[in-house]
Amino acid sequence: MKKLILGLAVTASSLAFAQQTPTTSTNPVTFGIKGGMNVSSLSQGADLDDSKSKIGFNAGVFANIPVATNFSIQPEVLYNDLGSKVVYKNNIPVVGEYKREYSRNLGYVAVPVMFQYNVIPNLYLEAGPEFGFLVSAKDKFKSSTNGDANGSTTSDLNKDDFQTFNFGIGIGAGYYFTDNLGITARYTAGVTDIYKNNSGDAVRNNVFQVGLAFKFK
Repeated sequence: MKKLILGLAVTASSLAFAQQTPTTSTNPVTFGIKGGMNVSSLSQGADLDDSKSKIGFNAGVFANIPVATNFSIQPEVLYNDLGSKVVYKNNIPVVGEYKREYSRNLGYVAVPVMFQYNVIPNLYLEAGPEFGFLVSAKDKFKSSTNGDANGSTTSDLNKDDFQTFNFGIGIGAGYYFTDNLGITARYTAGVTDIYKNNSGDAVRNNVFQVGLAFKFK
């Protein structure tokens, strides 16, 4: 809870800073919503051998705060669906192809604070830290035979085995087609180990995100 309050305090401090600091920009603070697709992975597979990227989603809100000509700070609050998956395929005589898919699904409330530079009025580059707070941890298993689903099961993982706090560094870009609507892309590399008391190599979240952003004018 203390770490969640810290992350929200960072967002609030950014807003307060923008309100009190004079700038050469005449642009007002704008607010918006965003969402899109995650392609996430775990650096060591999180106990899943031969793990691959998992498709997930992100969605949330943001504030864009001009602090100087061509520069702004964009704090966000997002829900981030992260994790990884592994797929096994076997050809069974008479039966055909039997496919098993295991996925680790980690849900975070993320607070990115992006520092943005406008290359041209509608195109920006960005970089900054992301503070994440684990809210759910689940494993999902599903199987199919010759493409026909056999069923699926979901099991809750013990969140006490995971670090509540996740820290990453993001870089990205975005382009606004109109004053309101734009496309965004960002890669965030995890810095902290997702596990508590991990005696092996650190397991880190990594994610590529692409989506749409809408500013309210």
